[in-house]
Amino acid sequence: MIETPQGELATGERSTRNRVARSILDHGPSTVADLAQRLGLTQAAVRRHLDTLVADDVVAAREQRVYGARTRGRPAKVFALTDCGRDAFDQSYDSLAVDAMRWIAQAAGGGEQGEAAVSAFARARLAVQAETYRQAMDAAGPDGRTEALARALTADGYAATAKSAPGPRSGEQLCQHHCPVAHAAEQFPQLCEAETEVFSRLLGTHVQRLATIAHGDGVCTTFIPRSAAQTTSSTSARTAGRNPA
Repeated sequence: MIETPQGELATGERSTRNRVARSILDHGPSTVADLAQRLGLTQAAVRRHLDTLVADDVVAAREQRVYGARTRGRPAKVFALTDCGRDAFDQSYDSLAVDAMRWIAQAAGGGEQGEAAVSAFARARLAVQAETYRQAMDAAGPDGRTEALARALTADGYAATAKSAPGPRSGEQLCQHHCPVAHAAEQFPQLCEAETEVFSRLLGTHVQRLATIAHGDGVCTTFIPRSAAQTTSSTSARTAGRNPA
């Protein structure tokens, strides 16, 4: 079928809107200026596409979350994916994951025993991934361990980045802009807790979860003290940060 010029234009518009949504998925909540710079579009064009994405419940506007000391002025508006927007990517299997973990909890007797069984499943699920992450981090050397972990997470679909942490505390932030199991983690926070424990063991220090997609934040953010980013050790830490309630 040959498209009319109007049809070709509509196809191009959809393609650009998909690029806008994908950029938010890969980089987390973004301002209009951020998107325009990354995609090579004018801010007016970005706003037009965002208006459509907001109307379609793919993205939503919110005030930018600030960590550390606030600067003067009104916080910039950022655009983040909604649950509907995330569903459009790769979360179609979430209902199966939720059903499976609910069955595990019930089969173990429910209550605290059920919660413990789900926690054991979450840790076992991450065990193989953790070994892959460890190998990538060891190959990177002491100064690139957090960045290597981010790349390994990205390969598993988490669209992760590492950057210096803002504010007075010295360290880094590991940001996961996408979570393939976010809907399941809403009901079973053991998934987030097990992941945080793995990060703690791999980095050899206590890490702190500042935000999670499962709890409504635009990005999963983990604070890593500066000493952890520079250490060559990957021994287990005594305790791990917990997912915020």
